[in-house]
Formats: sequence, structure tokens, C-alpha cells
Amino acid sequence: MKIPLVSIILPVYNGANRIKEAIKSVIGQTYTNWELLVVDDGSQDNTGKIVEDFIKNNQRIKYVKNELNFGIQKTLNRGLKESKGQYIARIDDDDIWIDIDKLSKQVEFLDNNPDYVLTGTGVIVVNEKGNELFRYLLPETDIKIRNNILSKNCFAHSSVVFKKDMALSFKGYDESVNTRHIEDYDLWLKLGSIGKFVNLPIYAVKFTCRDQSISSKNKQEQFKKNITIIKKYKNKYPNYFRAVSMSYLRLIIYRFILKLLIRFSLNKITKLYKNNW
Repeated sequence: MKIPLVSIILPVYNGANRIKEAIKSVIGQTYTNWELLVVDDGSQDNTGKIVEDFIKNNQRIKYVKNELNFGIQKTLNRGLKESKGQYIARIDDDDIWIDIDKLSKQVEFLDNNPDYVLTGTGVIVVNEKGNELFRYLLPETDIKIRNNILSKNCFAHSSVVFKKDMALSFKGYDESVNTRHIEDYDLWLKLGSIGKFVNLPIYAVKFTCRDQSISSKNKQEQFKKNITIIKKYKNKYPNYFRAVSMSYLRLIIYRFILKLLIRFSLNKITKLYKNNW
């Protein structure tokens, strides 16, 4: 088999009831020079059996399983280490690539623009029943992304394609507790220190918004860590004071207002955050 140009990393933990559609959306891409690495973080359900059934008909799919539940950071890095491609793409077990030319467009862009290290796309957000809640495009050009990336993560994780060698030069995703839940954001900020950013203006990913994925505990922890990350990279990107001020404001609002309303209007709150913060 020829060496794939793109390695797609799909981390999963007990995702048997949702992983099929994610894998199907990868197989349905018009771009075909890829491998799909399903990295199972110690699932207790029949995730492995489902993946093995796909492998019978598609040898580009690989399945590896952690002996224990190591967490998302180590699981992503295992995928990086076992990947063979020049580019890394990401998809989560409950997300779907809805543009069949997604990989083709991103690979073409990176091939033709060697000074770029990371490309993303827009997202359509749906609820657990698959009904669309809203959609958004992220800042497109390198200049716009740099002006905003300290204020918010400008890339949807399941949309990205980035250069593996550049990521490995930083040892991949940071595995420390300081970046748990924001390990992707931290890696993007590192990559931007050595290359350019872009978001293609296409809606290529369907992201599922689940109530349990926005718990009060994790969200507050994420906001606090965002402030630490902003301070860490303040000398590499513009608009530091705006970014840190907005981060403290987010934390205050979430603590004292949003957690009182979240049970009633989770979808509206999420849309407001994505569109304005």
C-alpha cells in the first residue's frame, strides 16, 4: 500500500452508538489518499467490533486501543505517533464531515501554500436529534485569525488539517493538566508561531451539541485555562488586553448568570458564545 498523504485521527471512548456516521463521512470523501486511525481510549462497549467491521471492507482504516483510559491528550498523541501521513486531519466520533470535498480542498490549499501550517472550515451545529441549531464561519485570513485568536479559539477541532512535522516539533498536543480541555487551542497557538493560518469559507463539518459536553465544572475550568494560555502567548499575537479582558468577562458571566439559565436555553447560549465571543 502507498504511504497516505493524510492521516485522519479519530479518538473515541465508548462511542459505539455514534461512531458509524463519522467513519462513513470519512469514507465518502472524494479525496482518497488517506488513512483513518481510530484510537480507542479504553472503551468498554463494542466500539472495537464496529470499527473492525469497517476494516473488513476498507484497509485504509486502522484500529488501536489503549490498555487503559488515558484521556484525550495522550490518545491524540498516540494517533500522531502512529500516523504515516504528511498532513493530519481530525474528526470526533460524534461529528460528521458533510462536504465530500473537504479534504480535497484543504490538501490542495496546503500543497499550494507551503507557508501555511493549519487550515480549518466552518461548522453547522446540530442537537442530539440531528436538527440544525445554527451555523458559523470562523475568521478566514491569517491576519484576521491572528487578530482574534487570543480572544477565542478560531478553529473547530473536527475541521482542521495541519502539518504533522510542525506539530511534532512541539511534541504534539500538550499532555499536562494545564491544557486539558483546551489542548487543541494550545497546539494552534504553537503552530501559528511558525506558520500561517486559514479557514476555508465552507460549511464542512456537522458538530453535535450535547448537554453533557458543556458541564458547569468543565466550562469554568476551560475559561480559567484560557486566561493562562492567553498570558502564555501574549507576546506572539496582537490584542492581548482585549483578549484577557474578554476572558475574565466570560468567566464572570458564566459563573453568575449563565449557569442559572443553561438548563433552559443551552442552545441559545452556545450560539451567542460562538457568534460573539
